[in-house]
Amino acid sequence: MKYLFIILFTLIANDVFSQDIYARVQISAPQLQNTNQRTLEALSLSITDFLNTRQWSNNKLQVSERIECNFIITITEWDGSSSFKAEAQIQSSRPVFGTSYNSTVLNINDKDFDFIYSEGQAVEFSDQNYINNLSSLLGFYAYVIVGMDYDTFSKFGGTAYYNKAQVVLNNTQSSPNKGWKAFENLKNRYWLIENLQNRAYNPIRETLYTFHRQGLDVMSENLTKGRKTIISTLSQLQKIDKQKQGSILNQLFFTAKSDEFVNILLSADPQDKVKAYNILSEIDPANTSKYESLKKLK
Repeated sequence: MKYLFIILFTLIANDVFSQDIYARVQISAPQLQNTNQRTLEALSLSITDFLNTRQWSNNKLQVSERIECNFIITITEWDGSSSFKAEAQIQSSRPVFGTSYNSTVLNINDKDFDFIYSEGQAVEFSDQNYINNLSSLLGFYAYVIVGMDYDTFSKFGGTAYYNKAQVVLNNTQSSPNKGWKAFENLKNRYWLIENLQNRAYNPIRETLYTFHRQGLDVMSENLTKGRKTIISTLSQLQKIDKQKQGSILNQLFFTAKSDEFVNILLSADPQDKVKAYNILSEIDPANTSKYESLKKLK
């Protein structure tokens, strides 16, 4: 009996270690009165279980290697039964080698995170078929999160997962739910995956790798070398056509990285700071006010 328990424990442990996402899910409905908290708690548990117990990548990761992410879901409308309208803030990060610091990789706000859910309902998902909007939303973002994380560890390492997210998106095209179609707006899920797969935006994907693996991960052992590498990524970003600066991928990259650029470059040489300011204010004009501090000589 003792050995049977050990075998069972080992099998369970190996299954847990094979999961690759560690998602924290927070659901609230601040605008709604008389909300059934039990239903929201059940929904939170269902989403958490779905994201954290499924293997999204092709690799088995140790618990410490799982990709940390947050799904902060705000319910804006609810019919009191099973129909929800919501917004979701979806964030992911990855650890920096030799430090306790986690660097933000993705930070996106999805204003069309609408779905049908009944208390006690299991979240069912298929890579090949559309089942419902909730599982498609979660599966789509899980693949994007994994893909962007893999892009930070190897150049274009996330391609296979963007392809999977594309399949999820293709399966939703007959769905009435918003956020999946090209004509709705230029900054939705359709354009997110289009940008990630479009070669015109390869400089951003290259920068994700160089910035993290050859920059941040090196800084704990060689601060100057790591910082110089991060400064070099600015020339990569300059390769993007100015007409594409308002795209969703540009916006997401600098939402995640603008503060980090400033914090890293503040202690750089004056000439490097001025060079960085000139490039950043050109390629990311929306955050120019943040970069003003780089013009100071000290």
